Amino acid sequence: MIVAEPWTKLDREQLLWMYERMTLIREFEERLKALIDAGLPVGSAHYYVGEEAVAVGVCAALKPTDWIASTHRGHGHCIAKGVDVRPMMAELFGKETGTNRGKGGSMHITDITKHMLGVNPILGMGAPHAIGAALTARVKKNGAIVATFFGDGAASIGAIHESMNMATIWKLPVIFVCENNGYAQSTPVEYAISVKDIATRAQGYNMPGVVVDGQDVFAVWEAADAAARRARAGDGPSLIECKTYRYYGHYSADDPHRYRTVEEEEAAKARDCIKRFREQTISQRIFTADELNAVDARNRALLDEAIAFAEQSPLPAPSELTTDVYASEG
Repeated sequence: MIVAEPWTKLDREQLLWMYERMTLIREFEERLKALIDAGLPVGSAHYYVGEEAVAVGVCAALKPTDWIASTHRGHGHCIAKGVDVRPMMAELFGKETGTNRGKGGSMHITDITKHMLGVNPILGMGAPHAIGAALTARVKKNGAIVATFFGDGAASIGAIHESMNMATIWKLPVIFVCENNGYAQSTPVEYAISVKDIATRAQGYNMPGVVVDGQDVFAVWEAADAAARRARAGDGPSLIECKTYRYYGHYSADDPHRYRTVEEEEAAKARDCIKRFREQTISQRIFTADELNAVDARNRALLDEAIAFAEQSPLPAPSELTTDVYASEG
């Protein structure tokens, strides 16, 4: 039996969206890193560079009305779900035009209008949010599903396992996405995880579990699409483990060479998800290099605009200190 390559199941517009989102994430993060390295006081940031195929592949299988829950390394998830990079950048600058009016910073970016439940700095705690959103969707019968991202470091956190158990008991429409980038801060996954593949833990919760190449956006999309179809059919949750790699340290001030080698990094970068997308689609004559280069140019211009927007936006007034912090009565 001949099995079609995943990209043959996607139309040209969907493929171009994948490339545009992956390269927009890359451009956003690289610009942010340059700003922080130059001294911009935005606080701690966790770069998503290298992992773009995971967020984009999963979100490509979702509808605008579906929800996602994120992690401390959440900029890529936000952009893949369609959050505007201008208020995102303004939030990192602490400006009132930011997604959280300058009060949240990197690890709290939220945009309910895009069904993005929020970047969550506490390990594994996006999963309980996803359970709540999925239960709401089932009660309201609105057909929405939820994807929640977490890393290999969170894979052994109790909230993840409690959420997977509850999702199966209630057959909730949730996709659990483990972004296994090999390190929990500086701890190698082999040292901290008792199984070869985190996805095998799905068996204990009576749900499908698959391992995919997280550096291949098509492989991620194919697994996410199958999980999304299962969730929409009312068959419950799935677990997808994406083997990926972060190019930089755990956070902006971390030196990864304290715990990994340059050779390891170079081997990972040789399998870069954007590079592979370009090679595959150009060789298949789906796109030309000029078409993809034009996307890159638009993203660079958009980031120029986003940074200018952030720089020119005002800081929150002192009167804003307690607004949007407490729920108002009535």
